[in-house]
Amino acid sequence: MDEVEFFSSDMGDSRRSSAAQFFMEEGDEVKKAEKAIVVKLNEASLCVEAETKLEHLSKVQDTVLKFPSLLHEHINDVLAFQNDRSPDVRKFVISFIEEIVKKDCELLPSVIISLSNLLQDKTPQVQKRVVQCVTQLYRLALMWLSKAQTVTESMLNTWNVLINMKAFIIDMVDSDNDGLRTQIVKFLEMLVLLQTYPEAESLKRTNEFSLEDIPMTLKIARRRKLEEEAMMFFDLMIKFHGSQHISSANLIACMGSLTTIAKLRPIFMGKVVNALEALHMNLPPTLSTSQVNSVRKHLKMQLLNLLRHPSSVEFHTNITTLLTDLGATTHEVMKAYPKIEELKKRTKKQLTDAIAKKQRLEVEPAVTESAVDITESFIIERLTPELAANLVVLGMSRLPETMPPLFSATYTPIAAAGTQGQIKHVARLLATQLNNAGLGPGASIAKTQKTIVRTVPDEDDDDDTCINSGVIDETGLDDDAKGSSGKGLKLEGVKPLTEEMREIILLDSVLRILQSEESSISGGVSNIRSKIIATMAASFGTNIRETILNFILSDLRGQINLALSWIYEEYSFMQGFSKRAPNQMEDDVCYNSHYNNLVTILINSVINNKEMKEREMILSRICLEMPLITEEVAELLKQFSTVEVLGLNIINQIILMRPPRQRMFLTVLLENTSHQTPEIREASIGHIVDLYTRDEVQNVIEQHAIHYLGFLTQLNPPEALFGMSKGRAQKQDNWTDDSIKACLYLYLSLLPINQGLIHELARVYIQTVADVKRTILRVVEYPVKAMGMDSPELLKLVEECPKGSETLVTRLIHILTDKSPPSAELVNRVRELYHTRVSDVRFLIPVLNGLSKNEVIAALPKLIKLNPIVVKEVFNRLLCTSTEGGNYASPITPSELLIALHQIDPTKCELKAIIKATSLCFADKQAYTQEVLAVVMQHLMEVTPLPTLLMRTVIQALSLYPRLIGFVMNILQRLILKQVWRQKKVWEGFIKCCQRAQPHSFQVLLQLPAPQLADVFKEAPDLKKPLLEHIMEFTENQRAHIPQTIMDILLGSSPPAIMEFHIKEEPVSPPPDLTIDIKEEPVDDVPRRVFNVPAPPGIE
Repeated sequence: MDEVEFFSSDMGDSRRSSAAQFFMEEGDEVKKAEKAIVVKLNEASLCVEAETKLEHLSKVQDTVLKFPSLLHEHINDVLAFQNDRSPDVRKFVISFIEEIVKKDCELLPSVIISLSNLLQDKTPQVQKRVVQCVTQLYRLALMWLSKAQTVTESMLNTWNVLINMKAFIIDMVDSDNDGLRTQIVKFLEMLVLLQTYPEAESLKRTNEFSLEDIPMTLKIARRRKLEEEAMMFFDLMIKFHGSQHISSANLIACMGSLTTIAKLRPIFMGKVVNALEALHMNLPPTLSTSQVNSVRKHLKMQLLNLLRHPSSVEFHTNITTLLTDLGATTHEVMKAYPKIEELKKRTKKQLTDAIAKKQRLEVEPAVTESAVDITESFIIERLTPELAANLVVLGMSRLPETMPPLFSATYTPIAAAGTQGQIKHVARLLATQLNNAGLGPGASIAKTQKTIVRTVPDEDDDDDTCINSGVIDETGLDDDAKGSSGKGLKLEGVKPLTEEMREIILLDSVLRILQSEESSISGGVSNIRSKIIATMAASFGTNIRETILNFILSDLRGQINLALSWIYEEYSFMQGFSKRAPNQMEDDVCYNSHYNNLVTILINSVINNKEMKEREMILSRICLEMPLITEEVAELLKQFSTVEVLGLNIINQIILMRPPRQRMFLTVLLENTSHQTPEIREASIGHIVDLYTRDEVQNVIEQHAIHYLGFLTQLNPPEALFGMSKGRAQKQDNWTDDSIKACLYLYLSLLPINQGLIHELARVYIQTVADVKRTILRVVEYPVKAMGMDSPELLKLVEECPKGSETLVTRLIHILTDKSPPSAELVNRVRELYHTRVSDVRFLIPVLNGLSKNEVIAALPKLIKLNPIVVKEVFNRLLCTSTEGGNYASPITPSELLIALHQIDPTKCELKAIIKATSLCFADKQAYTQEVLAVVMQHLMEVTPLPTLLMRTVIQALSLYPRLIGFVMNILQRLILKQVWRQKKVWEGFIKCCQRAQPHSFQVLLQLPAPQLADVFKEAPDLKKPLLEHIMEFTENQRAHIPQTIMDILLGSSPPAIMEFHIKEEPVSPPPDLTIDIKEEPVDDVPRRVFNVPAPPGIE
């Protein structure tokens, strides 16, 4: 049972581990993908070549589409490339938007503004790609709105932007770019198909979405309004198709779109056939011979496609006649005819659906079609052979002498000449020509008769009023009305209105126009309405102006276009482009100030309303689109820039977009680079750094930075640094850290960009006072690091090193070498400077790691004389302990450094400085391990004469690492052989070492000659008694090895009392069963009492 439980538990753990591992692996993949996205985005931002940038961005797109959870986080990072210089990159952003919206329509509100901005791109290829994208997204947006349970404000805003984009695209149908026009035709085709109802005979597409799929409850996209709009777009396509200056590519595209619409929406079949008929007889004169052949071939193909459609039965005669004219054979025409079974099914279905057909708003083309039909009937009645012959004879007088190549290339013999169908076809073509020229009975009727509109209520128009309209019959007029026109008009009965009444009526009229915004938009006259309001505001009295102004200020975001129209109207009056009414001529002075007052009020309202949405956009549009920036407006923006970053952003845009005002507003930005408030100052510097790349302002910016840098040479801070506009109300008499930095902010920001400015800093540094120098040395760190030690200008400064700037140059070198080894070029410049001009050894400190070992050793005597803090830094650099993560090698090893310190000539440096330097070495235990110190002592033992500080080093090494006791004893023994007592200082150190090394040093003392041992006891009497006690612990045999002279010195002149030692007799050889456990003791733990101790070394 236990085994079963064990195995089942083990299997469960295994299953849980597998599941956990699966999720962990999935999480790891997402993290890796996110890191990869960040890397690719950074690489794309730094890339200059468009192809490389596109490769990185494509990988980002693939990754975010693979991991949709990362899409929301990085979508704005990709959209940021919409302002890239390369059109290909901007086109990629459009493609990215299209792909992510196809994947998730909820992202549409996040990208629609970017897409709208890209639509206004100046590059036609980018605009064309936007139109392609909107062609797809418009349908997806309508599907998204239709499926939504409720329409949010975000959805409403997105739909409104799409509507504006739709209008903008349609306005571009007259663009100069051929490819863009072709794409707009495709866009119009999509709109017509999407915003109309399909029919039973419509060809079906997969996943088709049309007007019947839009719910009737969707208020923001009404079926009836969308259908009306589609009808208008279709008429626009017909008009574009019949244009006399259309290109062949546009004509073929439009022809294909109209054919597609006719097949998918048979209701338009008649209009499409008529348009193709008109095209056949009125080809654009701008087409070449090859283009005409191409158009006719395409026209023939489209007519055959229409002929195959069941709904074209009513127009078979027209289509077959056209095909015959275009050279189609009878076999081709008969092959394209729909099958008899399909025709029978269509007839039966028409009878079935006639009763249940849905009633909709239908505008009958009464003017165009009725006029053509009437003229056609008129011609057929009169087109006799005699009349036809007369027309031919009259036309021959206008024929050219030679047949045009175009005619010979396109002419096709008429196969069915003289038949009733051909006569009707010729009559219709003539009727179309006459109607277009405004001739014939049909055209006369069209001028007088109004279009009859049959309006039938639609299901979704629950809140719209249906208006029935028709042709008004004159007989319906009231008899009184007829008779009243005959009465005479009596001017005596007309009374003038009072001034007050006229003002009330005028104000009411203005209010009605102001409140008719929605009506004007739906009626397509919003521009006319804006023009009327702007003219009234600029022309009428104070009450009207205030009323219109209050209306605009109540919703400046929504009425910004109206505000700009008013501004331009005022400007026209001010400049005399528009003439005022005679009664206004007396107030010219007043009206000249209206422009300035208006723009000032509008800008002030934006500045003071910090809660306004899209505040920057509104202020930007006013300042960039107003025709004239007055002095009052400039002063207002200047004051605004000193209190809010938004003002600086607007000024920066003005500098970029309005060159005439560039210099004035550039000065405002430059003045704010020394502002007391960090936000204002940093924003100004950021804009200036961006502008510095522009050649036309580069010199001005440099001169300002150098001018402010020059302030530091003055004894007191100048008045230019103070005042309310600078954020420093109180003037200061002495230089402070803040005032010094104010002169350096802009200069230090430009220094990494223009490294030649570093020489200006050296020039100024020489002339400044001590407080200013200290601040400069402190704040110069980050710009110098950005320049790098390979900077030619920086190396030039080091080479020249103006007199008085030595501390600055040293500080610069220190900064450059703080975290990285010095470059060979920098080391050479510093070495040359040190040997030829400036002999201050402090110059060598930053580049010590670049010098050779001999150069470092030669400089040590001067280096260790410096301030202890400086000496510590020197050792840190040589021992590589101060640089974070420094992996570079020092020119000298720790052991070589300590040995070199011992070998310094005392005549070149005081012994006290050498002692302090060695103490710094011993303080670095990481560099000076016991192995390193052993090497040092071993090497110093070989030096002749012995270094003065040898024994001090030995004692310090023993203090730091007690385990070196054995090695130290060996050193002491070797010193005896070298007669250490000949050097007094070293001998004194030897004695002190023996004192500290008790009892291990007793064996060394016993090896000294008798006179030297006596000298030891003289210098250190405390050693005598412990040494004697140590000897007394020896066996008799061991004591016998000690020279008598040594014993005499130890025992003094009178022999010491004999001490009895009871020593157990030891057997000559140990018993065979005796075993001794030998236990290794620590070196430091030597017992004071030793039994069976052999004779001391050197005495055997």
